[in-house]
Amino acid sequence: MPSRTVTVASRVGLHARPAAMFTRAAAAAPVPVTLAVAGKDPVNAASVLGVMTLGVECGQEVTLAAEGEGADGALDSLAALLATDLDA
Repeated sequence: MPSRTVTVASRVGLHARPAAMFTRAAAAAPVPVTLAVAGKDPVNAASVLGVMTLGVECGQEVTLAAEGEGADGALDSLAALLATDLDA
């Protein structure tokens, strides 16, 4: 299963606006995507509630995973999104 590990760049982590922007992009991906942090079970990356329950902070590493046709492209796009400050 393809995966990407990325450091979250948003100053407030994945809370409120950045979480909403990320989950909209994940929902538009051609494959289901999960988001995980160390020590917690993966969540559906398209679920704003699921993403916010992870409590991801700025500078924290997260792992995206997906499987199926188009997974690599979707993961690359979502990883790039997380690597930018979505609150800027």
